[in-house]
Amino acid sequence: MKNLSLNLLSLALTLSFILTSCGTDDPDPIVPPSADVITNLEAGEMKGKLEEDYTLNASTVYNLTGEFTIADGASLNIPAGTKILADASGTDVYIAVLKGGEININGNASNPVVMSSADGNPGDWGGLTLCGKATTTAGIDAEAEVGGFIYGGTEDNDSSGIIRYLQIVGTGAQINPNSQYNGVSFYAVGSGTLVDNVAVINGSDDGVEFFGGTVEASNLYLVNNDDDSIDWTEGWNGSVTNAYISHTVAGFSTVFEGDKDNGNPTFTNITAISTVGGTALQFKKQSGGTISGLSLSGYDVDLDMKDAGSTANVIFSDGYSPVAMVEDDETTADVDESAFTFSLNTTVVPTVDASDFDWVDSDLSFETSVLQGAVTGNVTLDASVAYTLNSSYIVQDGGKLTIPAGTKITARDGGTGVYIAVLKGGEIDIQGTAAEPVVIASAAGNGGDWGGLTICGKASTTAGTDAEAEIGGFIYGGTEDDDNSGSISYLVLKGTGAQINSESQYNGLSLYAVGSETTIEYVSVINGSDDGVEFFGGTVSASNLYLENNDDDSIDWTEGWSGSVTNAYISHTVAGFSTVFEGDKDNGNPTFTNITAISSVGGTGLQFKKQSGGTITGLHLAGYDVDLDMKDAGPTANVIIEGVAADVTLNTGETSKYTLNSGKDATALDISTWTWRNAGL
Repeated sequence: MKNLSLNLLSLALTLSFILTSCGTDDPDPIVPPSADVITNLEAGEMKGKLEEDYTLNASTVYNLTGEFTIADGASLNIPAGTKILADASGTDVYIAVLKGGEININGNASNPVVMSSADGNPGDWGGLTLCGKATTTAGIDAEAEVGGFIYGGTEDNDSSGIIRYLQIVGTGAQINPNSQYNGVSFYAVGSGTLVDNVAVINGSDDGVEFFGGTVEASNLYLVNNDDDSIDWTEGWNGSVTNAYISHTVAGFSTVFEGDKDNGNPTFTNITAISTVGGTALQFKKQSGGTISGLSLSGYDVDLDMKDAGSTANVIFSDGYSPVAMVEDDETTADVDESAFTFSLNTTVVPTVDASDFDWVDSDLSFETSVLQGAVTGNVTLDASVAYTLNSSYIVQDGGKLTIPAGTKITARDGGTGVYIAVLKGGEIDIQGTAAEPVVIASAAGNGGDWGGLTICGKASTTAGTDAEAEIGGFIYGGTEDDDNSGSISYLVLKGTGAQINSESQYNGLSLYAVGSETTIEYVSVINGSDDGVEFFGGTVSASNLYLENNDDDSIDWTEGWSGSVTNAYISHTVAGFSTVFEGDKDNGNPTFTNITAISSVGGTGLQFKKQSGGTITGLHLAGYDVDLDMKDAGPTANVIIEGVAADVTLNTGETSKYTLNSGKDATALDISTWTWRNAGL
């Protein structure tokens, strides 16, 4: 992207040269009356009320020094490449097109029109306001909250002109405690107005706001605009097509804010990315809209129906179903519906990218180190870069993510909205080594800080072909037991297990129908709020696992998993953390070799539900209150230890909990050389 700061400096220096170039021997300049707007324009100054047609000169740098309005019947034409430098004088500096007036901004990709203060700081000046004759629920000849401008009528096809390739920076001056200027404000602007390729950057209020009207806008680039990127009210029923929205400054607010009556505006191909959390879509009163091609990354809340409006007012053409966000032990039914915050679980591949707006001059630092969105081709990370996992990072079918040795990824403490997933048909290649493991962890490493790593494959599972995962709604399962989802070597995961609802949490490493050709070795999962590793069917095997303080289970499996685990060291040192094994449902007879599990806080060792079981050799179990729990009264013969059915004694007063008489005292696994297991960020 071009460098905005250099261009603005050049612009300011050019203006300074123009204003000071008269030598001491020159006659005193004639200062035109300030009321003569044409004379001002010819001198390079924009101030006053334009009451006739006028065309700016692209070779002149114009200084916007105060209020500049375009009257009813007048038009201002701004050719490609024109630069307008706004004084940083707050609300006294703005451009407004009055009802019946026109502005024609004719920039192009090579020579956009730029309106900015010298420093481009938020709130330096007002912005651009257009007032039209289209319908609004505020009525005919309503009064705008900014400038007291009059707007609104009955001409829905009204034209206020053309805005093409405009960059506007540093807007949003504060009018009063309740009102600010926006980057571009559209008051009852009609559908005859053309708005295409507009960039609004660093605004102290909204990027663009529509007050009623029927105008449509396309190709919007909206970065760090507070409080909303796209705002509308008063029954606006136009559209936005192709918008890239970015939030990188803490405290900046929402992607959308819709308010009052629902004119059902439409939004197509909206990509919004936040590195600082926040709310994505907010609808007040009865507002709504129809949305397709939506991609959200990094927001804490996807959808907020702030005034308990119906979610039916918000139509997602891609089939998203808003799921009420719950905390702790609440179920969806328990949620206070007055809160109305929702997760959309969106996995749409972004359709709009910052690179689509290479015409924008910008010195903003876009975080290439931020991982979020979709991997659709071959993506290889750089071990020298300190990455942040900001949101979901999803490897699509046909995509491949390669993570070289020594790469460190800090997961934002964003709960269920932060995870890495490899979809069915995708691959991941984690290339850690003992000396340089790959680390993915939250900064604090506390359980539940983020989701974890999920891989979906094409192998068999009793859930069937194309089953839906309990996390993310991902599709998994097929008939290819030798399927390959990639390779994982020397990986450390910390702080996983974010709570999805009262029944489900992310695991450290979740393996859904992953096939036997996938390599999983030398994996450490520490401080997970749910399981360390869980297998949902599939045939994959894993070796050299270090699992410390993972609740509720260290190794969990279900749906007929038939792979193996070789060499696993399991440690429980925090009271309340749960079992070593949990097997559930059908028995695929997975095998376990050299399993060492040591607890300093009691708990249960091996737990088997339904008809599950497995074959175990080299078991070292120490410090657990219960060795074996056949929770649903399944036969102990399903558990083979050292070649025979488990030799057990039923614990006094119990019906399913046993002590192992033998087979639990194998030599403990020596992990003294596993120095990689506790690697940090």
